[in-house]
Amino acid sequence: MGTGSKVASVILRLGELCCAAIVTAILNRFFYLVNLGNGWYHGRLIYAEVIAILGIVVSIILLPPLKYSFYAWPIDVIVFVAWLVAFSLLANLTAGHTCSATWYWSYWGVYWGRFWNPGLVVTPALIGGAGCSSWTAVLTFLFMGSMAFLLSSILVSSVIFIHPVGIFNAS
Repeated sequence: MGTGSKVASVILRLGELCCAAIVTAILNRFFYLVNLGNGWYHGRLIYAEVIAILGIVVSIILLPPLKYSFYAWPIDVIVFVAWLVAFSLLANLTAGHTCSATWYWSYWGVYWGRFWNPGLVVTPALIGGAGCSSWTAVLTFLFMGSMAFLLSSILVSSVIFIHPVGIFNAS
């Protein structure tokens, strides 16, 4: 296994870690706001949070370019699929309308903008763009993280299946 594949592996793992940390941080902030408003937690957001935390754990464990991390490519494929499912589930909530969708202004925007006052009539005009950038950041980093796991699995599997002797000479 050459130096290039080791460096590429570490860079991809750091990318996975960064994407997972950003998704986790934004969703944790949102769950904090939902808790303040005594709201309910949407199951798809909980799934995305769990998958992001799983991504943090996997990327930290597989970060060092050691022999075991290059044999764990099936884990990369499984985590890639889980991240892609999380992205699809969340993107489906807004059905391509992102910050103008009904779900966005009746759930995400309400809690992000702290518009949970019982006497307040919630409308799209009231919500405006509250939390829009955070919502799009969650979607963006879920997609980017899934692609990082995919590229990592392709890199590692190509090292194993194309140059299998090189792994045993690794120091």
